[in-house]
Amino acid sequence: MAASSDLLTLRKSAPVSPVALILRARGDTVKLKIVLDNYGYYDSAVTATIDEEALNSADLADKLAALPAGKDATVVVSFTPGQQYRLGKITLEGDLPEAMRGMLNLRAGQPAISADVLAAGARLLTALQDGGYAFAKVDVEEAELLPDSHELAVPIRVQTGMVTRFGAISVKGLQRTRLSAVVSRLQLHAGEQYSAQALDRARRNLLGMGVFGSVDVNVAKVADANGAVPVTFLVTERKRHEVVLNAAYSSDLGASAGVTWTDHNLLGSAEELVLAASVININGSATNGIGYDTGAKVIVPEFLHPTQTLQVSLDAIQQSLLAYDQKAETAGVTLTRNLSKFWSTSVGFTATVDSINQPQELIVPNLNKGNFYYTLFALPLSLRYDSTGLSSPLLDPTHGIRAALTVSPTESLGPPDATYVISQFRASAYLDLHDLSWTAPGRTVIAVRGLYGYAQGANVIDLPPDQRFYAGGSGTIRGYTFQSVGAQFSKFCGPPSGPVPVPPDASPLVASAFWQFCPRAPMPPMGAPSIGSNFSINTAVGGVAVDAASVELRQRVGTNYGFAVFVDGGSISQSAHPFSGQYQFGVGTGARYYTPIGAIRFDIAFPWTLPPDEIGSRARGLQVYIGLGQAF
Repeated sequence: MAASSDLLTLRKSAPVSPVALILRARGDTVKLKIVLDNYGYYDSAVTATIDEEALNSADLADKLAALPAGKDATVVVSFTPGQQYRLGKITLEGDLPEAMRGMLNLRAGQPAISADVLAAGARLLTALQDGGYAFAKVDVEEAELLPDSHELAVPIRVQTGMVTRFGAISVKGLQRTRLSAVVSRLQLHAGEQYSAQALDRARRNLLGMGVFGSVDVNVAKVADANGAVPVTFLVTERKRHEVVLNAAYSSDLGASAGVTWTDHNLLGSAEELVLAASVININGSATNGIGYDTGAKVIVPEFLHPTQTLQVSLDAIQQSLLAYDQKAETAGVTLTRNLSKFWSTSVGFTATVDSINQPQELIVPNLNKGNFYYTLFALPLSLRYDSTGLSSPLLDPTHGIRAALTVSPTESLGPPDATYVISQFRASAYLDLHDLSWTAPGRTVIAVRGLYGYAQGANVIDLPPDQRFYAGGSGTIRGYTFQSVGAQFSKFCGPPSGPVPVPPDASPLVASAFWQFCPRAPMPPMGAPSIGSNFSINTAVGGVAVDAASVELRQRVGTNYGFAVFVDGGSISQSAHPFSGQYQFGVGTGARYYTPIGAIRFDIAFPWTLPPDEIGSRARGLQVYIGLGQAF
């Protein structure tokens, strides 16, 4: 009733004159009576007064006009609901097939809520249309009130008509798009039994092509002599080209800005050409300079199968991080297939030329100051599950699960050469507390995510630095700078003054890789503690395994605002034993502003646990993350 009241919803946004206020109050009494009727309270009464005067008072308007400036009138709406009516006898009239009588799902004695009765009629009509009765009619409008028994007798009249089939199927409005590409997406054929569900699925398939702004379905009013119903799809093609600007900021990786240009209909069959370029790592605490990330990809839908998509891509990246400097070019091809509404799988092949600079010259002798050059060949295989029902990862999930398992056998031509398999499992789940009857729908959501990754077949030094696992930052543990969790290379510049221990969780191989020295400093014996006065840990080693998890409470406030609180945790391991690293935790909170294309996110986070000062210099204080869409 509150949602239906103009007096409430328009009180602040649309103040009115005295006469208009009286008319608004009268309109509310009529609307609220209809609301009560719709919930089965047919004997109800609704009245309203303004400043304790009845609405039909002859001098009410004059009294309101005489109110002092700034003084509001007091409107009181009162109602007596009376006894709620129940459904009485439910009568089905007409030639309804016996198998469809149960589709109503109405029973005598349940509350006489009009929405339930109308929904039952709509459900029955849909079932008839899905059963081939294209011109079926279901009438539930003439219910009869029985005041003595407080019941509502519901006669339902059904006209099924004849069973029909799809006739000629045509498409109008095509410009660049090829008819053959549209017909294959329809998945409808002349001669098949008529189905409203099949028509709706065909319409959604056309919209899913990404080339149409609107799709309408026009069904002939009558069937022909053979029982065939012609169907016409009326389409409007969207603009072929699209330009999207993006920007983000985090205190560790700095600012980024980029542009994406897309051709949604490259060759007339909904092929996409996507060109993207971004400037990254602008003034970040975990970066040493500005980099770039560019890419081009061609996406071919229905490649050899209606549910199969081919993607060919070329990417180039240059970044200067505290952990390493990288310049890489990658070419790849991926074949993705939708297995069902929720499941999809893909197989691909990538070739990467990678140039890495990381202080490892003490590990492999005769290397040129930490410069490494790799050629990588990988065969990524993935299986994905998504029950959130969202068309874009930027939209706000309130229920369901997302999960992805990726296994990538990789051949790395170094030095050193290595063959290994990188496996990753990511999952996130969303619980709307409305499902527990605690809150309104979509207002309070608990989101959790988990990550586990493992590189099998190579130790940490054999892996190229960009193939290792790292933690810290928005993707794993917020509150820690990017890649700052786990063992670090150290730096010693100065005369010896005292012992500094090797981190206790370091393996002998990693311990031997742990030190980078200035030219004037002596190198300690293999595996021995270092001595020095200016000790600092400043470069991440990475690991062969990672595990991380997050819990986040998301709360909406009003229509467009919200906030979140979260806890992240995880570890990096340099050994082949999963979950063997030292765990670090971060906590934080953030604000949200919800837009039609996703939530604008502003988060701050702090490290909850810190390593001892002598083990390393991790960033203290808060980290800031700004972007579009939720963190996961």
